[in-house]
Amino acid sequence: MIGIVFSVKDPAGTGIAKYLVDTLKPKDSSICRGSAMCFNGDNYILAGFSEDVVFFDFLDERLPDEVEFYLVLSRHSSEAGVKSYTVHATGNFSDKVTAGGRPRELGIAHPLVEWFLLRSLYDLSKEEHRREEYEVSYEATHHGPTNLSKPIVFIEIGSGPAEWIDVRNHAVIGESVKLLIEKYPSMPGCNICIGVGGGHYPRKHTELALKEDYCYGHIASKHVLDYLDASTIALMVKRTLGDVKYVVVERKSTRREHRELLEEFANTNNMILKYI
Repeated sequence: MIGIVFSVKDPAGTGIAKYLVDTLKPKDSSICRGSAMCFNGDNYILAGFSEDVVFFDFLDERLPDEVEFYLVLSRHSSEAGVKSYTVHATGNFSDKVTAGGRPRELGIAHPLVEWFLLRSLYDLSKEEHRREEYEVSYEATHHGPTNLSKPIVFIEIGSGPAEWIDVRNHAVIGESVKLLIEKYPSMPGCNICIGVGGGHYPRKHTELALKEDYCYGHIASKHVLDYLDASTIALMVKRTLGDVKYVVVERKSTRREHRELLEEFANTNNMILKYI
């Protein structure tokens, strides 16, 4: 069962949720504890809460045990004004916490679900003739929540209020979620990896995932490489669901000491290092 969640104070999340309710017709339910609204479908729950999504550390207690992972419908803010459809895992690599979660803690990533949604968004944005206007991308791992016992995936609309309330964007995200509901858990397999390097929108990692069968759990952008050590890399692997076989590194944005560290880690742990 999929736990689809959103904040009722978020125009993007509520817009996507409304699209799902209007098209899937789930039933009103009381199965969600402490929710502002709750719906029950065949293999999913859709729940809205009053808190901001980065503080959804309570999901384990408020949703039924049958839920296997959490999918968060959310807005995304971009100072650069990049219009986007994005997916990402949660976590904080540094000691500084600015948006929920705990310092140096990572949520559990679900690479197969992220990959499925990323590819669905890419195809659906093409159908909506928004490919040139909207970027479809992974985001590097960032913000909370980080301490849940089940995997968590964010799917977002960026980058500002005009995009968050656009019903066409709600439809693009909503249709990708509907496809996930229809296919889960019988989705195609992939080469599970973690990623290192690239910007907040790690474009080379995204390009690899769209062109080949590589699906990412956690991605450490170039902005957090000062916190990269063997224990951090091990945590990225441990907090990625599935058998992580690959470490994919963007060569251009990593320094020699980073690459040597990653090469040693891969060799020690019988993993394959791939440069892009």
